[in-house]
Amino acid sequence: MSNITEALREEHQTLLPHMDDLRVIADRLDEMPRHEVCRSLDGVYQFLTFRLLPHAAAEEDTLYPAVAKILGSPRATATMSRDHVELSRLTEQLGWLRSQGTPLDPEQVKNLRRLLYGLHTLLKVHFAKEEEIYWPLLASRLRGSKANRKIRQRSPQHRRHASAKARRSSSRLR
Repeated sequence: MSNITEALREEHQTLLPHMDDLRVIADRLDEMPRHEVCRSLDGVYQFLTFRLLPHAAAEEDTLYPAVAKILGSPRATATMSRDHVELSRLTEQLGWLRSQGTPLDPEQVKNLRRLLYGLHTLLKVHFAKEEEIYWPLLASRLRGSKANRKIRQRSPQHRRHASAKARRSSSRLR
């Protein structure tokens, strides 16, 4: 496995448990007290808005241009970008349902369940396509490249290392 795929795998590993929450919440909607539904939706919405959508934007800026270059077509990643558009649209729908407050009527519960299952499925398939198709391409073609460095800089491990290095440097200046 290359540095680039290690960085991507690490980032995905931090996101996967939250993605699984989508399915768990959808499974439990009928048995959850309404205050727990609201709290869970708040958590899901925060995850989607502040973690997953920025992850998708970073992919658009770094990962997909590298893959498009390898495949020789700027449109090679168009279907993956379309997944990101759908993710944004579904997140907006979740935000709207969340704003309706409680109690949710049976139709809203049904729509919420569909939405959560749809998000879960979209994200699972999207991650699988990246991991099974894009990452092997990147691992074989981008060792030492500028794209490799840009993608590695997004990884949680790199950010922790850079943050620790910055703290050491600032403490030396004192």
